[in-house]
Amino acid sequence: MKAGFLFFGLTLLLVSCQQEENGADAYGNFEATETIVSAEANGKLLFLNVEEGRPLKAGELVALVDTTLLHLQKQQLRATLGTIGKKTQDPNPQIAVLEGQKANLIRERDRVKALLADKAATPKQLDDLNGQIEVVDRQIAAARKQAGTANTGILGEKDPVLAQIQVLEEQIRRCYVRNPVSGTVLTKIAEPSEVVGFGSPLYKIASLDTLELRAYVSGGQLANLKIGQSVTVQIDEKGGGVRSLPGQVSWISSKAEFTPKTIQTKEERVNLVYAFKVRAANDGELKIGMPGEVVFSGQSAVGGNE
Repeated sequence: MKAGFLFFGLTLLLVSCQQEENGADAYGNFEATETIVSAEANGKLLFLNVEEGRPLKAGELVALVDTTLLHLQKQQLRATLGTIGKKTQDPNPQIAVLEGQKANLIRERDRVKALLADKAATPKQLDDLNGQIEVVDRQIAAARKQAGTANTGILGEKDPVLAQIQVLEEQIRRCYVRNPVSGTVLTKIAEPSEVVGFGSPLYKIASLDTLELRAYVSGGQLANLKIGQSVTVQIDEKGGGVRSLPGQVSWISSKAEFTPKTIQTKEERVNLVYAFKVRAANDGELKIGMPGEVVFSGQSAVGGNE
């Protein structure tokens, strides 16, 4: 009888040890890299073409903030550019008058030269005419320079206006919200016709093609982990079964933390654990927040070696 009880006790101990050896090495929950898409402009949200569960491609136009005021400001600046061009000075009419005076003086000088050859005029008369021609030449040069300086200052007013137009064009561009990453819409935050501001969240999106299982191990298990290591991910199936998926360690925390209340590690007596992430391909069955287990392939939970 005692021998029977002893055999039964040894059997229970053996089964318990086998379950411990075949159990998971770490436990956690699946998560995805979530991106919150926000507005980059202030105004009324004219449309928001997103729905929860809908897949979106990167670069797809999904929302538009009202651009009416920005377009009106742009038109106003373009009108200002037109008035600036009308302010420029044209020196040609004044120069034409001076050129006419110069032509008359040149004819008079040539006539005096002829008279001087016949001694019917004096050298002083010729010198006076040459001096007058030089004065007119200086007046023509001064008129050109004055008009050029004035026009340079007037045309210089265009640069700030053009810069303001570029700023408005950039603001208008940001009113068109384009989806930044390919993924599935998780949460729709805003609605069309709402007034949004810069930084107002519109929706949350994440790529569900690959999820990461965030799990925790004790310090004794940490030696079994390496970045890029292949492990086995286990999830529950209907009927109480377990499905195994291939996974790869993508991140290991360098700092210890207290055991999260919602996570049970294999060694429950350990208070400090290390977080790590396992990347696993999603065929549609993995969901954010779903619990999962990690088995270090080919090694026991504690003290195993590669």
